[in-house]
Amino acid sequence: MDISLEALHINDAESLFEFELENRAFFEEMVPSRGDDYYDYEVFKTRLQALLDEQAQGGSYFYLIKNNTGSILGRMNVIDIDETRKTGHVGYRVGQRFIGKGIASKALKLLLDAASEMGLKTIQAKTTTNNKASQIVLEKNGFTLIATRNEEFEFAGQRVQFLHYVWSDLK
Repeated sequence: MDISLEALHINDAESLFEFELENRAFFEEMVPSRGDDYYDYEVFKTRLQALLDEQAQGGSYFYLIKNNTGSILGRMNVIDIDETRKTGHVGYRVGQRFIGKGIASKALKLLLDAASEMGLKTIQAKTTTNNKASQIVLEKNGFTLIATRNEEFEFAGQRVQFLHYVWSDLK
């Protein structure tokens, strides 16, 4: 499947809101809930505008993963960009209907190419010990596991730990 990364734009509000509603239960199996108010369209638009404002200031980049017809398959971002150290943190989520099709891996490769063009040299990522799919996506794209947090916490009925990964483009 051909995919692209497109910068988040206010024109995507309705389709992104539908994507988030459709995938809410699925996402909440892997990451903490964004809260019930997030799924009120007016609140959603306010939060979306805050992301767009943050993106305009250059400290973060928010993307939508889309197919060739413009449908949203997922989201991907680089946040907490440190221009001095040339670092950032990546996060992503792919809709349930698109899991297992290589979309996250392809999108992350596109994001890493874009990050290199932006001058970023190191990208950090975090996932949990129970999220094997995310671990595979990161490792497939050249991320190295650098630490496992000692602290365990309960999430979705499981005891998990955070795994910290890093990708480097230092040449």
